[in-house]
Amino acid sequence: MILVCESKVEIVLIINATIITWGEPNQVLADHALYINQGKIVALAPSRELISQFAEAERLDAKGQLVMPGNICAHTHFYGAYARGMAISDPSPENFPQILERLWWPLDKALDRDSVRASALVSLVDAVKHGTTTLIDHHASPNFIDGSLDVIAETVEKSGLRAVLCYEVTDRDGDEKMQAGIAENVRFMRSNRSSRIGATFGMHASLTLNDAALRACVDAVSADDGFHIHVAEHEADEEDSLRRGGKRVVQRLDEFGIWRDKTIAAHCVHIDDAERQTLQDRGVWVTHQPRSNMNNAVGAMAFDNMMAHQMRICIGNDGFTNNMWADWKDAYLMHKLVSRDPRKANGSDIAQAAVYNNARLAEQFFKSEKLGEVSVGAAADLIFVDYHPFTPLHAGNAPWHILFGFESSMVTTTIVAGQVLMQDRQLLTLNEAEIAKEALALAPQVWERYTANVNAL
Repeated sequence: MILVCESKVEIVLIINATIITWGEPNQVLADHALYINQGKIVALAPSRELISQFAEAERLDAKGQLVMPGNICAHTHFYGAYARGMAISDPSPENFPQILERLWWPLDKALDRDSVRASALVSLVDAVKHGTTTLIDHHASPNFIDGSLDVIAETVEKSGLRAVLCYEVTDRDGDEKMQAGIAENVRFMRSNRSSRIGATFGMHASLTLNDAALRACVDAVSADDGFHIHVAEHEADEEDSLRRGGKRVVQRLDEFGIWRDKTIAAHCVHIDDAERQTLQDRGVWVTHQPRSNMNNAVGAMAFDNMMAHQMRICIGNDGFTNNMWADWKDAYLMHKLVSRDPRKANGSDIAQAAVYNNARLAEQFFKSEKLGEVSVGAAADLIFVDYHPFTPLHAGNAPWHILFGFESSMVTTTIVAGQVLMQDRQLLTLNEAEIAKEALALAPQVWERYTANVNAL
C-alpha cells in the first residue's frame, strides 16, 4: 500500500502574494514576497525587491492569493474519525454522560494499532486540505496503549504537519490501564522526537480520575511539565467532584498541582467565577470548542468574561473537521445566540483567541519557533487562500472577512517549515485516496467491536 507520496517540495521564494501577517500589529501587504531558508522566513519585502535580490531562487507564484499563517488547533481527537457516519442505536443519548458511555468510551476501546494509525492519517489529510498546520491532539485507545503515541507520531512525520501528542489517562478501565497510560505519556515525553512533534501529559477528566490516579500522574512528571485535561464540559464533572470531596473541579485539581503554565484545560463550560479566577491566577490555557459544545448540548463557556480578564483562551475543534474557520464562525455566533446580545464574541476577540493565543500555546511546545505570524524569523508555516474581496480588506477588518467570507475550500496551498504539503489543492506528502481506502477497509471491524462493547454495557 502507498499512503505517502514520494514528492517533497521545499520552497525558497514565494512571490506575488497579498500577505496577512497576523503580527502585532497585523498588516495586509499587497504584492509582497517571502524568502525562506531552513524552514524559516528570512526576508519579507515587495515582490520586485526579493525577485531582484534572489534572482536564482526556486519560486512559487502566489498569483495574488492571500498568504497567511497556517491555522492552529488547540484541542482535537484524531481517534474520533471513526465516529463519522456512525449511528448510536436507540434510544438516543439524552445527555453528555450518556454520549460518553454509549459512543466515545465503547469506540476508543474498539481501536487497535491499525485503526489508530488510519484515524490519524485521515485527520491529517483533513488538516492539510483545510490549512491547519499545527494540532494539539488528545488520544485514547485503552486496548492499544503502549506505543500508540509512536504510531500517531509516525503519521505526523509523514504528513509534514506539526502536532503535540498525549495519551488520555483515566481510571475507568482499571488500575493497570491507568498505569499504562501514565507510562505511555512519560515514555513519549522523554523520547527523541523531530522538531515538528511535541508532547504533553494527557488526562481525561476529574470525573474519571480518582485521587490515587491524580497523585500518580503528578508524581510521574517534573515541575516543568504540563497537563492536557477536560474540565467541566458538563455539569456531571462538577457534581462528581463535589461528591468526592466537597470541592469543585478546578479546586480539586488545583490541590493536586495540575494547574501550571503549560497546562491545557479543555472546555471549562460549567466552572464558576472562583474557578475561573484560579485558572487565571495559574496562567492555564483554556480551549473553547464551540461546534462540539453545541453538538453535545453542554452549554456555552463564559467566553467574553474570560477574554475580558485577558485569560489565555484558545480555539480547538474537539475532533470535528480541521476547518478551524468553522470554529471561528460558530464561536462568533453561539455566544450571541445564547446571550441574545449581538455584542458578544466580538470578531477581534475571536481572532485574539484563534490566532494569537493559539500561537502562543503552540510555542510552549516548540520553543525554538515563532508561530502564527508572517515575519522575519518566524516558521514558514503558511497557507494560500484564493479569496477575492469585493469590499476593502485591511488589517482592522480581516477577522470579519474570515468570519463572513472565507471558506475552507479556498485553501489552495499548505506549507510547514518551508515544505509544501499541498500545492494547487494537490496533496504532496499524503496519498488521500489510498488512506481513505485503508481506513474504509478497517471501519467494519472497528464498528463491529464498538457494537459489541455497547452491547456489553
